Amino acid sequence: MRFRYLMIFTLAVFVMAIGCDDQSAAPSGKSTTVSTPPPATVETHSHPDIGPHHGDLIELGNEEFHAEMVHDDAAGTITIYILDSAAKIAVPIDATELVINLKHDGKPEQFKLLSSADAGDPAGKSSRFTLKDADLATHIEDAAAEPKMSVTINGKPYSGEIKHSHDH
Repeated sequence: MRFRYLMIFTLAVFVMAIGCDDQSAAPSGKSTTVSTPPPATVETHSHPDIGPHHGDLIELGNEEFHAEMVHDDAAGTITIYILDSAAKIAVPIDATELVINLKHDGKPEQFKLLSSADAGDPAGKSSRFTLKDADLATHIEDAAAEPKMSVTINGKPYSGEIKHSHDH
């Protein structure tokens, strides 16, 4: 029995000696200044809130591309521009159309915007898609419409929610 108490006492002294030996974790009372900011834990990026044509931005994929919707109420037209990941530069693609799906009175509707090459687009490609349709121009503003855009870029399908803002 004595041997048992001796072993427990020896083990307790050993544990305390190891645990109390590290003085680096104890506060020293001195302050330290950090000259560099801590590393970011979340990857951040920025892009404008509106596109280069002053339209609403639509995220495509994991922001691999953006689309910009320009809504001309007076003319009843919708124009979509395909933009790069930073939403700044037009990206001509070989698609001939893109599609906007929405709901009107609870029923699905689909509108096809045809390619309409912009001035700087190379032959056979377009960064601009347009449609003159008074129904689309009216319905896309309805909060219950839940409009979504779909397009294929370089063989990969992309879609994004259209959130129309009246602020700009």
